[in-house]
Amino acid sequence: MPPALHVSPLAARRFARARLLLDQPAPDVATALAHHGFVQIDPINVCGRMHDLILRNRVAGYREGDLMRHLHGSADAPLPPPQRTAFEHHLPGYNTLVAFPLEAWPHLLAAMKQRTRVTSAWSGRLTPREKQLAEHILEEIAHRGPLSSDDIADDRRGRRVWGASTLAKTTLQKLFFHGRVLISHRVNQRRVYNLPERILPAEILAQPTPPPSDTARWLATLKLRQRRLALLKRNELSQVTDLVQPVVIDGCPTLHCLREDAPLLAACEASGEIENRKSKIENRDSKIARPLLLAPLDPLIYDRRVTQALWDFDYTWEVYTPPAKRVRGYYALPILAGTELVGHVDPKADRAAGKLQIVSRRVRRGIATKPAETELARFLGLKSKR
Repeated sequence: MPPALHVSPLAARRFARARLLLDQPAPDVATALAHHGFVQIDPINVCGRMHDLILRNRVAGYREGDLMRHLHGSADAPLPPPQRTAFEHHLPGYNTLVAFPLEAWPHLLAAMKQRTRVTSAWSGRLTPREKQLAEHILEEIAHRGPLSSDDIADDRRGRRVWGASTLAKTTLQKLFFHGRVLISHRVNQRRVYNLPERILPAEILAQPTPPPSDTARWLATLKLRQRRLALLKRNELSQVTDLVQPVVIDGCPTLHCLREDAPLLAACEASGEIENRKSKIENRDSKIARPLLLAPLDPLIYDRRVTQALWDFDYTWEVYTPPAKRVRGYYALPILAGTELVGHVDPKADRAAGKLQIVSRRVRRGIATKPAETELARFLGLKSKR
């Protein structure tokens, strides 16, 4: 491993903006997905869904729903296997649903198999009655094509877990976690499942399960691709010592970046500015930089400890926080201006009225958020309302 690279917090922030595609967006969803390794998916829709809020700042001309169209095509015309370049599944070791490029598939196989061996109402082994129903469901899908839980003629109740209430839904959910069915497409956000061989290209499905060490290395690299400046655990660092550059920043724990990213980080320290096609971002005065509204789980702020240390910004996604304990709001979006996080806006889309309401706003004096709010409203097909 090379010696640590010492940089200022300002240089690290410039680097993070650039490598997280916030200065120069990717030309399309596929490029952004390949760059980051995955994009987190979340169904909650207060002011746009999480994945759309993440990608709208990173993909040129991105429209609401473009990630799902990239993954699946449309509900009327799902993409056939030869045209699929990405799919939905869970990060190994977590229940986090993400969009992956095809290269991820073999690294998920061990986690899928492991889930079939543990007891979990959400993702673990099938119960006896789920196992019986699973065979029927797989036969139905093989015969009839893509199906949702509503298409299964079985009115038995399942154990209620995160909204899963029918036996058909809990069984399909576990079959998905186990890799025996995949999401073909969605109809009004309802998952429609199909057999893996009808979703993924044959050459992808034919790949064997990699050795555990290969998958551990892939996961550590994925974390670096996702965040670009990351706090690595000891076991993660041991997998990628030949790939990473240690980074020392005043006031921060030791971070790491990919070694291929180190020249840009050094250049940010040396030059004091990042060039992009449109303009130079003058980082000494964030007031003149165009404010961006970030997604609550944006890669820039995903690690709360790093966000606090590097950006001097304490942020928690409070959607699951009891109302009395919320500090910023149910779905507060952090505001990035230049190289500073300067506050938050808590918006709510009133689709019936066609307006984007601002529930609360807290922002540093001198920062104008109206253009960013208007941009978000336009993205959602709404009008901005103060």
